[in-house]
Amino acid sequence: MVGYDPEAKCVSTAEAAAAGSASGLVTRVLISPLDVIKIRFQLQIEQLSSRNPAAKYHGILQAVQRICQEEGLVAFWKGHVPAQFLSAGYGAVQFMAFESLTKLVHNVTSYNARDSFVHFVCGGLAACTATVAVQPVDTLRTRFAAQGEPKVYRNLRHAVVTMYQTEGPRAFYRGLTPTIVAIFPYAGLQFSFYNILQQFSEWMIPAEGKKGGNVKNLVCGSCAGIISKTLTYPFDLFKKRLQVGGFEHARAAFGQVRMYRGLLDCIRQIMREEGPGGFFKGLSPSLLKAAVSTGLVFFWYELFCSLLCALKSTDSTTRKEG
Repeated sequence: MVGYDPEAKCVSTAEAAAAGSASGLVTRVLISPLDVIKIRFQLQIEQLSSRNPAAKYHGILQAVQRICQEEGLVAFWKGHVPAQFLSAGYGAVQFMAFESLTKLVHNVTSYNARDSFVHFVCGGLAACTATVAVQPVDTLRTRFAAQGEPKVYRNLRHAVVTMYQTEGPRAFYRGLTPTIVAIFPYAGLQFSFYNILQQFSEWMIPAEGKKGGNVKNLVCGSCAGIISKTLTYPFDLFKKRLQVGGFEHARAAFGQVRMYRGLLDCIRQIMREEGPGGFFKGLSPSLLKAAVSTGLVFFWYELFCSLLCALKSTDSTTRKEG
C-alpha cells in the first residue's frame, strides 16, 4: 500500500495525504513523552551518567522521575500543539509527495515503482519536501519541549511573536541544513527498508499465515525505523542544538549551555568538549521512539488507506446495486 502500485489503483494522492496526516496525528499523541526525553538528552552538555554530579539527566527512568517531580506529568506533552501541527503537516506532505513521485517514476521511467532503490530516492525527496514545509513548526516544538520552569513562552502565539521580534524570521529555520542533510538518507532508508522487509516477510511467511497484516506492518516499520535512525542519528542531534540557538536563557536550569555559529562549529565544539560519544547523546530514547513512531506511522497509514479503499469499494457496490 505504501508507494504507487499499478496493480492496485486504490488510493488517490489526496487520500494518501489524508491518511498520512491522520497517521501522524495518532502517532504523535503516543510518542510525545519519548520525544521530550530525547530532546532533553540531546541538549544536555554534561555527560549522561550518574557519575557526573553536574548532569541533570542520567538515563531514561531517572529522567522520567525527575521531569515528573519537577514539572508534572503534563511536561511530557510540552509543545504538543506545534508537534501536532508538525506531525499532521509532515505526514500529509510526505506521503502525498511519496505517492506522487513513485507514480511519476512508473509513468516516465523504466524503473519499477516497487523497487527498493526507487523507494529510497522517492522517500528521501518526499521527506525533504515535507521538512521544508514544516521546519518552522519543528523549531517551535523543540523550544517548547526544551524550556524549563518558569516558561519563556506562554503559548504558541507568544512564541511566534517573540521569536520574530527578537530573532527575526530566520530563527524559524535554525538547524535546517543538518535537517536536510540527515532527512534524505533517514527517510529514504525508512521507506526502502520497509519495502525490503515487507518483501522478505512475504517470501518467508506462507500464504495461509498472512492474516496478521497489520502486525506485520508494525514490525516492519519498527525495524526500518531503528536501522535508519541509528545510521543518521548525529544529524538529528546537531539540528536540536542549533534550533535552540538564541534561547540559551531558558536552558540555564538544565546545566551548561553553548552557542554555535553554524553546523561545522557545532560539530567541532561537541567533538572537543564531549567526545565522539556526544554525537549519540539521547540515542536510547531516540531508538525507542524511532521504533515506536515509524512502526505506528506505517501501521496507521496502511490501516487508514485500507479503510478508504474499503469505503470506496462499498460505495461503488451500493451504486451498482442502486
